[in-house]
Amino acid sequence: MGMFDFLKGDKSKGETKVTLYSPVNGKVIPIEEVADPVFSQKMMGDGFGIVPTDGDIYAPASGKVVSVFPTQHAVGLELDNGIEVLVHIGIDTVELEGGPFNTTVKEGDRVTPETKISTVDLAGLEEAGKENTVIIVFTNMDKVENYTLNTTGQSTVGTELGSVEAKA
Repeated sequence: MGMFDFLKGDKSKGETKVTLYSPVNGKVIPIEEVADPVFSQKMMGDGFGIVPTDGDIYAPASGKVVSVFPTQHAVGLELDNGIEVLVHIGIDTVELEGGPFNTTVKEGDRVTPETKISTVDLAGLEEAGKENTVIIVFTNMDKVENYTLNTTGQSTVGTELGSVEAKA
């Protein structure tokens, strides 16, 4: 095993199932309840939302950062099983051009559920009249075999919420 092989993850073990954790303190809701039809109608993929009680946002699972938006309202991750996840903070927040957001990771970074990926000023979102729901959406659904959300309601960062399984 080469020194950096651990960064790539060992796909040969067939670890297709990844556990999903709550990325923020707050109320977990099914994606159908997110107040934006682009998400609630799953146009971008399946997933879930969380109405946050604070502004510290963590990775929902282990993987690597594949995109950081210049507007800082979203971070794209590729999980260890190859599933791509968009962590989208708030609704219509791209219009804020980065104002209340501070992304704390960069492209290529390795993340775990203990990695803070962003902070958001919830008061700033409220002042701008924006919904603050944090949306976790799987953007390459063609690779998703199975997705389960076992827990909704109040939860804290790091709470196990469900799993997403990639097609083998």
